[in-house]
Amino acid sequence: MTPSYTGPAVRVDWVDYAKGFCIIMVVMMHSTLGVEEATGRQGFMHALVEFAKPFRMPDFFLISGLFLNRVIDRDWRTYLDRKVVHFAYFYVLWVTIQFAIKAPYFATTHGWGYVAEQYALAFIDPFGTLWFIYLLPIFFVVTKATRAAPPVLIWLAAAALQTAHIDTGWTAVDEFAGRLVYFYTGYLLASRVFALAASVQAHPVSAALGLALWAVVNGALVYAGVAGLPLVSLALGLVGAAAVVCVSALMAKAKLFDPVRYCGRNSIVIYLAFFLPMAITRALLIKTNIIPDVGAMAIVVTAAGVVGALAIWWAARNTRAKFLFERPDMFRITPRSSVAMLPAE
Repeated sequence: MTPSYTGPAVRVDWVDYAKGFCIIMVVMMHSTLGVEEATGRQGFMHALVEFAKPFRMPDFFLISGLFLNRVIDRDWRTYLDRKVVHFAYFYVLWVTIQFAIKAPYFATTHGWGYVAEQYALAFIDPFGTLWFIYLLPIFFVVTKATRAAPPVLIWLAAAALQTAHIDTGWTAVDEFAGRLVYFYTGYLLASRVFALAASVQAHPVSAALGLALWAVVNGALVYAGVAGLPLVSLALGLVGAAAVVCVSALMAKAKLFDPVRYCGRNSIVIYLAFFLPMAITRALLIKTNIIPDVGAMAIVVTAAGVVGALAIWWAARNTRAKFLFERPDMFRITPRSSVAMLPAE
């Protein structure tokens, strides 16, 4: 099996919906678990977070691999600029911002030596919520570097790593092992993923019935406590990622879900900045107790994280602060592309 899909040089609407769906799920997870930890209680949102756990990140990685065939043949210098330096810039910038915000607390509880130690460690092992953009460049390099190997063998090796459930305590190692198979599947089966989306849009009723069946099975396995077992987790991740593709293809047919598409078009903005409005809103709600219900509080914190991140971007994008979300030319090793970046690139 050889990857062959190159993709159109335009944005693909359902991909934006998929990215929007997933980034909202990610913010929801952090918001819900953060509120529950702070209050010492679980709310009704906990069940939804657990339901989404098998497919939340697998779909994000699968989507990230979909358009790789369009750029993987570029020379290494250009490829590294677009796929490594790009994400490295934002990782270094935002891990520094996160540490600047959290340093006073860390210093109070552990001392400034601990702050310096943890900051240095963040360049070896990803810090906090930023592990996704730490891993993506590694996946891009591994996939290009192994192009001469039979794709099926690479996929089987990645699947074996996921099934092994490696737990070293190092985020970079453990998440690499657990997520590579989904990224490589997006790269390897891109044409089939796009064909699936087209089929769903052509047969929405059948797709909806299939999604209902998937939801029942996924929920049952999560409730039974077996969703994390070897092979089961791999299957749920792959099938769940396909389900998100189907949901996104259906959402793309209705204007009602345009806000989700907007979040998808700006998913990197939300991913980088949501931690700040999320944390501020959580602290305010807990301090004031104006929303006593833990589940309702998690919903408000989720909305604040998404909208707050977008608000930070809106405020910065036409000012000198735009470097927060747009890589300056001085941090490029090849000239800026004149073509707008496609989703998942």
